[in-house]
Amino acid sequence: MELEQIGKQAKEASRTLIRLTQPVKNACLLTVAQNLMEHTDEILEENRKDLANGEANHMPASLLDRLRLTKERIAGIAEGVRQVAALPDPVGEVISMKERPNGLLVGRKRVPLGVIGMIYESRPNVTVDAFSLCFKTGNAVILRGGSDAIFSNIALVKIIRQSLEENHVSPDAVNLITDTSRETATRMMRLNDYIDVLIPRGGAGLIRSVVQNATVPVIETGTGNCHVYIDASADVDMAVSIVKNAKLQRLGVCNACESLVIHRDIADSVLPKLLAMLKDNECEVRGDQAVMGYDDSVKAATEDDYSTEYLDKIISAKVVDSLDEAIDHINLHSTGHSEAIVTSDYANAQRFLNEIDSAAVYVNASTRFTDGFEFGFGAEIGISTQKLHARGPMGLEALTTTKYIIYGNGQVRP
Repeated sequence: MELEQIGKQAKEASRTLIRLTQPVKNACLLTVAQNLMEHTDEILEENRKDLANGEANHMPASLLDRLRLTKERIAGIAEGVRQVAALPDPVGEVISMKERPNGLLVGRKRVPLGVIGMIYESRPNVTVDAFSLCFKTGNAVILRGGSDAIFSNIALVKIIRQSLEENHVSPDAVNLITDTSRETATRMMRLNDYIDVLIPRGGAGLIRSVVQNATVPVIETGTGNCHVYIDASADVDMAVSIVKNAKLQRLGVCNACESLVIHRDIADSVLPKLLAMLKDNECEVRGDQAVMGYDDSVKAATEDDYSTEYLDKIISAKVVDSLDEAIDHINLHSTGHSEAIVTSDYANAQRFLNEIDSAAVYVNASTRFTDGFEFGFGAEIGISTQKLHARGPMGLEALTTTKYIIYGNGQVRP
């Protein structure tokens, strides 16, 4: 199907979605969740084709993990849809209403953005997450996933469209672009007549390409060079546990820790345990001279290492002399995603929260929690690292805008 025709269908569908009541939207979402579970075997069969192609193309293990669906993961995706259905619908909420001296009532009301375009890489769960959040907020969505997940995405969108038809709702509320060429992606970025906002989700190259080429407004979701800073007063065992989870629980995700910063006063206590844990898990460490002094296996870090999102069993590490130096180092090299401090010092925790310029900042917890599901949003359409409109995990409210509504009783302007 021609790209412009897809855009036209989505725009027309978006005008019908605004009329759907919350019970109808929720019923559609629950049907989607049920049908995902009932068609699990079909989804897995298509996903195996994508995995086979990925292996044939020597896709790294961490990216294969992002691509892989299992019965448990499909069940988790379906549960995310149910959670979105259970959340309050922000559309139609009147968030302010004030009376002017002339008697006019001036208010603001939440409304859908319209048509949302998603360009993303090999994560089939994004297909369902993006639909459920867009649909709940009355937005139509045009999906352009990567070629790596094309069979999985076709299967998922087919199930979603069938679910909408079962509820007598336009299936064009969700549209999949099956041509995964770069030329088609670039054309999609310029569909200003049909797409109201574009959200890229993926690696640095994809996001940079969308930001540089799009004429449609973009909400930039960033890569994740996430840091864990171990303060002088940190509990050593807690620090090791948090780093292990933040770095190794899942490698190919944007909220994984890629950089360690350690206060010099605690280095003797924590670095031997940290390095032993990372070595036991076959994680390569690239550190400064101080870190290298604790283990011969540590490789010398370059300046680029401190700014790299590895998505692999590699982590950078640096020893600092003060909290000030730690904050400066993190703000210099961070991508603005998620950072954590491990500390027993309340004042240092508050300074870290106040002065670190990232979308999510943690005290004594893993960066892996930066996730719409974990934040209670049911799902997320991406994690915004920009500062306009939305920042951090983007749930339902981030997919709405506002309009002014004005009530009068015959007023005219003098």
